[in-house]
Amino acid sequence: MKRISILGSTGSIGTQALDICARHPEEYQVVALTAKASKEKLFEQVRAFRPEMAGLLDGIEPDEIPEDLRFCRWMSGKEALRAAAAEVAADQVLVSIVGIAGLQSVLDALEAGRQVLLANKEALVTGGHLVMDLAARMGRPILPVDSEHSAIFQCLQGAGPNRPTRILLTASGGPFRTWKKEEIHRATREQALNHPNWAMGAKITVDSASMFNKGLEIMEARWLFDMPAEQIQVVVHPESIVHSAIEFEDGAVLAQLGVPDMRVPIGYAMAYPRRETTGVKGPDLFQLGKLTFEQPDEEKFPSLRLAKEALAAGGAACTVLNGANEEAVAAFLRGEIAFGEIYTRVETALEQLSGLPAGNFEEIFEADRRAREVGKRK
Repeated sequence: MKRISILGSTGSIGTQALDICARHPEEYQVVALTAKASKEKLFEQVRAFRPEMAGLLDGIEPDEIPEDLRFCRWMSGKEALRAAAAEVAADQVLVSIVGIAGLQSVLDALEAGRQVLLANKEALVTGGHLVMDLAARMGRPILPVDSEHSAIFQCLQGAGPNRPTRILLTASGGPFRTWKKEEIHRATREQALNHPNWAMGAKITVDSASMFNKGLEIMEARWLFDMPAEQIQVVVHPESIVHSAIEFEDGAVLAQLGVPDMRVPIGYAMAYPRRETTGVKGPDLFQLGKLTFEQPDEEKFPSLRLAKEALAAGGAACTVLNGANEEAVAAFLRGEIAFGEIYTRVETALEQLSGLPAGNFEEIFEADRRAREVGKRK
């Protein structure tokens, strides 16, 4: 039986991971759960799975804990994340919290000898060199949960000793794929949150609409698979059936296909190297009829260009891009800026701060702090 700690248990990834745990109670023991603010939902999860420890990042007072849940060790704030990642005896730590906070949790889990199941892009975007170096020293390879990186990882299992020459990173194109550039600039909150294929949280859904999520995934793939950015090709694939692919020097391509359901990559990471039932059926190719592929339009979606420029710049440029984007997206969701201004705020931050160093944890967080200041400016 694998003992699993889930950071971000009330979000989309966390709830689907718990669904898999419930389907295989003989395989998984949930030992820790954390959430940011969804107190009542966390209470329900603790009742159902009875972990040793639970925590709320926004804090919880002892008198708020229901009597029937006081068997559990309750914690608040960053200490809850640290305890769930490194103190509670776990075999696996699923890091599905949003933002740069995931970097510290990944490092904590690795240092404690845990197997990290990664559903947090920012850990590799901001501190990929630190994470991958530590994972190598600890002998604990990162198991990706993002659907695209899971697909690449699955294809690599069939590659044997053959190293791919190119990664084909698929993207749905989001809700604005067919829109004109001027229309995208004026898009509303409601339109940006209307993703055609996936059900996700607000921040990642907006990132999908702007295609900043794909820029972050290029950075993530660069570290996970030790592949230069120029050998990572984004492919717009509106049906979201091919989740990504790898190409070899002889021209052969291996791809992973599946319906757009995150339980497949989550379940693969949890059960690796085995596969087990997830409640998801395979795609009906006859019903699909055809699959389409397009080149991304970097004029309409400058996020892809900015991501490549940040990778080429090195240092803390990727951290700057991420921090400025988080703040700009938050401002857009609050109705303070236009959708198109997300791009301009990120580009401004890169112009001003991309030369900052990122040699250690402190420098990364300082770059993040300064980038957020730029991202917040009106």
